[in-house]
Amino acid sequence: MIRINRSLGVISICLSLMAPAHAAESPSFERDVRPILSRYCFKCHGPDEGQRQSGLRLDVRDAAIKSADSGKVAIAPSKPDASELLRRINLPDGSEDKMPPASTKFELTAEQRDILKRWIANGAEYRPHWAFVAPQRPALPKVRDANWPRNGIDHFVLARLETEGLKPSPQADRHTLARRVFLDLIGVPPTPDEADEFVNDPSPNAYERLVDRLLASPTYGERWARRWLDLA
Repeated sequence: MIRINRSLGVISICLSLMAPAHAAESPSFERDVRPILSRYCFKCHGPDEGQRQSGLRLDVRDAAIKSADSGKVAIAPSKPDASELLRRINLPDGSEDKMPPASTKFELTAEQRDILKRWIANGAEYRPHWAFVAPQRPALPKVRDANWPRNGIDHFVLARLETEGLKPSPQADRHTLARRVFLDLIGVPPTPDEADEFVNDPSPNAYERLVDRLLASPTYGERWARRWLDLA
């Protein structure tokens, strides 16, 4: 019991030390800010021109930080006190200019308002959705055992292992490789015949061909579609 109480005390201290650091850091646009703007603002101030109100767009930074005819700015980077968005979401209930309007029955929580305030105070940086960012091929990290990597991913794996002072595990036998790739890609182990077929395949690209076959399997699509649908 004494050990448990001591452990709980240590955990409490750690959490209390972590909380201020987390609160002080700049919110992530993708993780913290975009979901708030998307839920509460984009319906009237987003990409749909037909539903856009007052000509204001909050989904595009250049439009959001532009001065209106009235001279007000919805989002003034690094100037939360000059940001009309913050003023309106913090108005008391019943105020005519309060946003979101009472008719929507939406209201931001104190935490959400604080996230927007800290985001604006830190420069109101926008980031495009990851789906619209072209992938870039990173440079391969240098490794001491240059003979171990067989492809680019191996370089990154080995570089991290070497950083941690670890060595790669010995190469798995073919039965183990077959079981792993089947479970990873289609979620079921290979049958004895399927495992034997791979083990007895002498071609140098036997593993690559097995991966391609599993990727083309309807079972692969079913397994991963369920995961994505769970996230949708």
